[in-house]
Amino acid sequence: MQERDLIKALGVATTIKEELSKVVIGQAEMIEELLTAFIAGGHVLLEGVPGLAKTLVVRCLASALDLSYSRIQFTPDLMPADVTGVNVFDSQKMEFVFRQGPIFADIVLGDEINRAPAKTQSALLEAMQEKQVTIDGSSYQLSKLFMVVGTQNPIEYEGTYPLPEAQLDRFIMKILIDYPHKDNELSMLKSMNTIGEKAHAPYHLIEKKVSSEQIRTLRRLVHEIETDLSVLNYIIEIVRQSRSFPSMSFGASPRAAVMMLHAAKALSLLRGNPYVRPDEVQAVAFPTLRHRLCLTPEAQIEGLTSDDCIDNLLKQVPVPR
Repeated sequence: MQERDLIKALGVATTIKEELSKVVIGQAEMIEELLTAFIAGGHVLLEGVPGLAKTLVVRCLASALDLSYSRIQFTPDLMPADVTGVNVFDSQKMEFVFRQGPIFADIVLGDEINRAPAKTQSALLEAMQEKQVTIDGSSYQLSKLFMVVGTQNPIEYEGTYPLPEAQLDRFIMKILIDYPHKDNELSMLKSMNTIGEKAHAPYHLIEKKVSSEQIRTLRRLVHEIETDLSVLNYIIEIVRQSRSFPSMSFGASPRAAVMMLHAAKALSLLRGNPYVRPDEVQAVAFPTLRHRLCLTPEAQIEGLTSDDCIDNLLKQVPVPR
């Protein structure tokens, strides 16, 4: 990769982060992970209690990148056609015409995605994997920048449906959002106090400084990031050892290794590195693996989490030099 391309990519990434940080304060790690997933061409599952700006950051990302945005509120009575679209009979043309659903956007927010039954959630599988939907035997292509961001609440279980493993595996990352530090929370409150009526829709403060063409360039440059064989072996060892790790019922799939590689290369690009280092692999290991691992009942009784197991796993896998 040429150095000028790397400098331009770093500049675009910095611009996006600065724009999002104007509104979403104290969530720098979450912003970097979300941007990493988007540049890698993957989908994201955001998990956090209400009020942590999950919906807001997605709306701000679409505004900063000047991309089309669609929000789907998942509910128990939501039908697949409400997501993908439906054929409607046109009495003037005397034929059925396809009416696009909200999934036909660049960035699609699936709010409280685990509140819809499996039948509706399965409507996303083809879209997330192949970037197309099939209605009555006809296939319709989605945006080349298509990305699904699903949100879910970790504390409410009544009226929710666990996401199928097949769907979870299609999210490149599961990002956990925690409460911001006190100083950041105070800065957020001061900001909301000074912007007046815009506090009800702060995403209007985001300026469109990055074009969709620049985003396509970033996605192309991701594939030019160099990855040494030792780093590839490092990823493989992490994935393979997860399958025999004592605290896990089953580990990560080969797709997880591919997702880790894509995410590590995207993060390297965003950080201005021309090649993937073990640091980037370790940084993406948590969000790319935590939703793909199943803990044993004994580990759950002990109070262990997926992140605890990933941390122990990374400690036992030798780091390449």
